[in-house]
Amino acid sequence: MADTKAPDSTRRSERSRRAIYAAALALVGEVGYAKTTIEGIAARAGVGKQTIYRWWPSKAAVLLDAFLDLGRQANEALGGDADSEIPDTGDLEADLKFVLRATVDEMNDPVYEAPSRALAAEGVINPELGAQFVELLLEPQLQLYVKRLRAAQEAGDVRADIDPRIALELFVGPLAHRWLLRTLPLTHEYADRLVEYALHGLAPRPAG
Repeated sequence: MADTKAPDSTRRSERSRRAIYAAALALVGEVGYAKTTIEGIAARAGVGKQTIYRWWPSKAAVLLDAFLDLGRQANEALGGDADSEIPDTGDLEADLKFVLRATVDEMNDPVYEAPSRALAAEGVINPELGAQFVELLLEPQLQLYVKRLRAAQEAGDVRADIDPRIALELFVGPLAHRWLLRTLPLTHEYADRLVEYALHGLAPRPAG
């Protein structure tokens, strides 16, 4: 007797979502955000544009979800815990240098760079998208720094009166500024200097 079981609609929807994510990321990388359209994403993904509009209100929303999915895939490829912690080896400076170097590599990776820039730019003129970008992507990552800095406070490596949420911006703020405005290249050496300047300050150190 022939198998008459209906196709799995959940699996079909997941395949469509994956195709849409891949199409959105590819198009933004190839033609830029301004020239990327819902119609173009649909054509590249092999779905009808109404399928996209059923799940997302705009191309910015598609791109945000695609970018979040990209991060989840990278995390799963590294064992599922890649973004759950900043290393705590007992050496705060080394741990921060490690994670900032990894951030530099990601910011310089074309796979991440084009959608990151598109979302950052769109978030400036689209407050709702900007708020979602911060809530869903940025703030969870920043809270990892908060947790690591609080552990350093408990270990006596950071002053107890320091606000970790402000302190973390000494590392990530300059990195984002240089990346966003392309003032100078992003390098591991630059990441290392940021950590050193933030942890040790700019004032002359006592001799001896």
